[in-house]
Amino acid sequence: MSKEDADMAGGSDDFAGKVVLVTGGASGIGLAATKIFAGRGAAVGIADIDAAGGQAAAAAINDAGGRALFVETDVTDEPAVKHLVDTVVSELGGLHCAFNNAAYGGRMVPFEQSTLAEWNRVITISLTSVYLCMKHEIAHMMGAGGGAIVNTSSGAGIVGCPRFEAYSAAKHGVLGLTKSAAMEFARSNIRINAICPGHTDTPMQAQLTDGDPELKEWIMSTTTTGRMANPAEVAAAAVWLCSKEASFVSGDSMMVDMGIVCR
Repeated sequence: MSKEDADMAGGSDDFAGKVVLVTGGASGIGLAATKIFAGRGAAVGIADIDAAGGQAAAAAINDAGGRALFVETDVTDEPAVKHLVDTVVSELGGLHCAFNNAAYGGRMVPFEQSTLAEWNRVITISLTSVYLCMKHEIAHMMGAGGGAIVNTSSGAGIVGCPRFEAYSAAKHGVLGLTKSAAMEFARSNIRINAICPGHTDTPMQAQLTDGDPELKEWIMSTTTTGRMANPAEVAAAAVWLCSKEASFVSGDSMMVDMGIVCR
């Protein structure tokens, strides 16, 4: 665990006895979240298509004395998502919180050069997967007295992002889904929120620039501090939204971008 992860995890055990599911948990913000949740006492279900990364994440938690389970999952496939939720519930003993973080950004290209295939891929992975995960998480939580769900949107889900239309559309959709479901399930004691990260030092961010120094320089110029967020800094917001301290927060879209988007 890095110093940043350790600082975020702290010494609290406020998730003791809780089971948390994190999608996209093999790297980036999702991986940081698994460490923080585990450090605060949660049993963690980790889902990802990256089997090696997911298994390593779960092993690190288990080796440190925590409890984690990895389930290789394509979150765009509904039977696989149902299997994921059912497995986490049966193997870890329930599902109290979920962090739906898996996403795909694609490349920034001029709109007229975009393709339908890439559009469909971005929308399916970054939006439809959130719908599928929520559907099966909520189905369990309704019968278990409630829970908390956090979805990863983006600053691109709040404002437009030229040359990144598919991703921006998907992340705007995540917010609409989050807000609507939050209203529908409030009386079922299910809180549903979203985080909207800014530029974060993750593999997906690296994929976005794909070694293009000019694009990376432009991205850095849009930050307010001259640096990207550490994944743990963003993950900590998701953890807080799942915590008892956020017991009256639902339907929120929390910016975690150091003031890039001020609204």
